[in-house]
Amino acid sequence: MIPGRVSIYVATEPLDLRRSFDGLAAVVREVLREDPLSGALFLFFNRAADRCKALWWDRSGYCLLYKRLERGTFRVPRAITPGGTSVVIDAAELAKILEGIALSPSKLVSVLSTPSSRGARRRRRFATRCESKSGLRRRGAGRSSNRGKGRSTPTSPPA
Repeated sequence: MIPGRVSIYVATEPLDLRRSFDGLAAVVREVLREDPLSGALFLFFNRAADRCKALWWDRSGYCLLYKRLERGTFRVPRAITPGGTSVVIDAAELAKILEGIALSPSKLVSVLSTPSSRGARRRRRFATRCESKSGLRRRGAGRSSNRGKGRSTPTSPPA
């Protein structure tokens, strides 16, 4: 039903997916600045990135695909340029996104990520900086073994 050589635009900002055919077509025209009747496929994700809708025109009317993940989230691409509203991908990349596989950074300049993976990258960078400054293998090494485990040393009552 979807032609193999179709242009695919992924909206990089989350969208309220309660919209249907006409509402999504309006978003394509006003936000993405594309023609919804061009035959291209337009992919939208909700804020939680666990649902997506694809809208395309197939010569006789709009088609809508709606997918909800039971577990996990979609790997939504970020805009390559600041302020960009969409990213163009091919059919193989669409299949990877719908299966939950992140696209390779070599294909897209911006790395596909979720907020938790960005936080993990920051923690790794910080741990690397701590390692190089102190010579320790990992952050927190060399601390007392009781620290942070809820144990305290007994103290004598005040006199």
